[in-house]
Amino acid sequence: MNLIRSAALAAAVLGASAAGIAGAETRVTYKSAKSTSSYYQMAVQIAEAVKAGSKGAVIVTVEESQGSVQNVKEAAARSGAYVFTTPPALIKQAMAGEKAFAPKNPAFDKVRALFPIPALTMHYVVRADSGVKTFADLAGKEFIIGKGSFGAREAEANFKLFGLEGKVKLANVELNAAVPALKNGQVQGFATAGSYPAPNVLEAAASLPVRLLSMSDEQVKATKRTRIVIPKGTYPGVDEDVVTTSLPVGAYTTTGMDEQTAYLLTKIYWTRKAEMAKANAWWGGVQPAMLDTLAGKLHPGALRYYREAGITVPDALK
Repeated sequence: MNLIRSAALAAAVLGASAAGIAGAETRVTYKSAKSTSSYYQMAVQIAEAVKAGSKGAVIVTVEESQGSVQNVKEAAARSGAYVFTTPPALIKQAMAGEKAFAPKNPAFDKVRALFPIPALTMHYVVRADSGVKTFADLAGKEFIIGKGSFGAREAEANFKLFGLEGKVKLANVELNAAVPALKNGQVQGFATAGSYPAPNVLEAAASLPVRLLSMSDEQVKATKRTRIVIPKGTYPGVDEDVVTTSLPVGAYTTTGMDEQTAYLLTKIYWTRKAEMAKANAWWGGVQPAMLDTLAGKLHPGALRYYREAGITVPDALK
């Protein structure tokens, strides 16, 4: 009986200790993107970095989502440590009660920024033997932009801006067919949006010689998007810097997150970014200067880290 009581007492003590450890953990929900996307993979990397960087004190659970609008909308109802990713433009719309966020919901005023993540960068990929060196050369060529995605909408809008509406032969197929079609010579190129290096562009460049089309300053200005440079050497055989456009993306939370958690998330993100870049090069393109692409205000915890690290913060974010 004594052994039984001793065993029971030991189990009770162990259970209490485990409960204490579990209770000390900070749980964060990170709402990302579709599980098949690069942004979901980024979220998993961040979750792993936070667990390691906090020595298990902060646990991030990644949730799949159907898109940025859903992520932002959930911020109005979520409590506690909720992190989500979205283009800053949607934060502005939510705070103003515009478009998908009409009528205005005061709950969106509680949204706060943490840090920028890799932007959605437009890639215009062509076969090196296609004779296409500029956007004007796309006239009469078979090209894939996909259907329904940001990249498809952006490419279509840009072709119109660049005087190519109706001149490019757009193949009526999904983007996942682009690389095989390019390799087989069925099309001369494709457009895709993703953080660089984009997996489908890497696959294409590894399969055959390709070229990435670069925009002029006038073309970038016409798009009203953010100018970005894909460094030479990012893709095999692409030995020149490529000027294109991007849609900035950031990680956000709400005032429901406590200051210390926001501080830790931000600090771990920046201090482990170089390590994450060893696994996925897209992190290398994220720089502190990209803070000026964020919308709204920084969370006080994030602001504390930037001040501590000596990183310049735009006045609009303070």
